[in-house]
Amino acid sequence: MLLMDNVRQSYVDIDDPTYLDFEYIQYFASTIDSYFEDDHRPLAVTHIGGGGLTMPRYLQAVRPGSTQIVLEPDAELTDLVRQQLPLPRQHRIRIRPQAGRAGVAGLAGGSADLIILDAYADGRVPASLTTREFFADVARVLAADGLLLANLVDEPGFGYLRRVLAGLAQCLPELALLSSTDVLRGRRFGNVVVAASRRPVPVESLRRQAARQPFPVGLRTGTALASMFGSASPWTDADSAESPEPVRGWRVV
Repeated sequence: MLLMDNVRQSYVDIDDPTYLDFEYIQYFASTIDSYFEDDHRPLAVTHIGGGGLTMPRYLQAVRPGSTQIVLEPDAELTDLVRQQLPLPRQHRIRIRPQAGRAGVAGLAGGSADLIILDAYADGRVPASLTTREFFADVARVLAADGLLLANLVDEPGFGYLRRVLAGLAQCLPELALLSSTDVLRGRRFGNVVVAASRRPVPVESLRRQAARQPFPVGLRTGTALASMFGSASPWTDADSAESPEPVRGWRVV
């Protein structure tokens, strides 16, 4: 278990990298399985945020041969993870000591099948990683049928998330959202996983995957999701904000 600022940041099982402890990580895996369900080919993946490298290890196990770039600016953290939680042999995981925005800008167009955004600083998503301009660059790096997965967080009312979704819709218009039902019903602060792409997310497959989760999961797509962000304006480089500060008594997990 990796703790940062007294918050559970990552969980890694060295002996079984397919064991995923956190709910949002399980949502990541379910969405990947649904979106790329026609084959189990290796993927070209970029991770924005490294932590304990849970998802890179998982993808290495279930899709061997996947080429993975991890953008993690905290070199001290990376060294600690390498020492205490060594990567598997013959992995193709390359960790770059770069922040997400600069790292994505340096990637070639159409070079990623999958981009995973899971970056936090002091429990909040950095403002630079949810603007319309950033999402336009993410769309540039994604292959035509590529997928973006983002681990975001919001409080009841979804004032922050509405603006994130508005920006995503302009760049990667096919959206799906997964979260625990109590978060989606506005009962508490919590994590939300957003999938964004140019081709439709296979909703029925994703719904079946979500139904297998140990706790109730809500899925929003299409008109139901559009009604959540309505006419909200996107975050931009000139008008951006971090995600809401975690509410006392709840942790970003």
